[in-house]
Amino acid sequence: MTEPVDTVLFDLDDTLCRYRRSVGEVLSIAFEEAGVEPMFDERDYVANYDDYAEQAADIDELRRLCFADLASDRGLDPAAGHAVADAYTATRDQTAVEPLPGAVDAVDALADDHRLAIVTNGAPGMQRAKLSALPFADRFEHVVHAGYDTAAKPAPEPFHHVLDLLDADADRAVHVGNSLSSDVQGAHAAGLRSVWLGDGSTPEPTPTYAVDRLDELLVPPWR
Repeated sequence: MTEPVDTVLFDLDDTLCRYRRSVGEVLSIAFEEAGVEPMFDERDYVANYDDYAEQAADIDELRRLCFADLASDRGLDPAAGHAVADAYTATRDQTAVEPLPGAVDAVDALADDHRLAIVTNGAPGMQRAKLSALPFADRFEHVVHAGYDTAAKPAPEPFHHVLDLLDADADRAVHVGNSLSSDVQGAHAAGLRSVWLGDGSTPEPTPTYAVDRLDELLVPPWR
């Protein structure tokens, strides 16, 4: 018999919230401000982001490491990558975020009869700034910054860590996220059920549940 769910964990970026200005927009401004010809794009940055999560003390250092290596890979001076990273940091406002459609209603409703926490692959200072700008920040009992507090998702450690903080059981918990590789795979590795915030495609790995919008959780699929 499947245990009832009393704990819901959430990813943060592109699950609960998104930037008002995209990574691509900020990156374009950063190249211009640094006086450097564009040498990589948003996809390159996003694809390499997690590789640096456990090396860097904060998001600014992560970006400098990542951009320097991307420049070097293209036969350019790593200093050019540093200049773009610094311009990106000066441009990006971490509090300029907005909830995804349905997020406010879903979080408010689930908080009535579930314990809530966040497991995010993101630097602590950056993620705290984002969460502080959202209307439901006080609904979450704990935030685990995977890659900093623990190993990064999809390792099971961040999920186990937050469940220990909550004194909750994996078989009574679900994790909600938009990433099949980090959120769904990570949740399953830790013994949790998963909710994939998807795009209607056929997912692999297969999540326990899938939704197109978070307000579909007003009637939780695990009931």
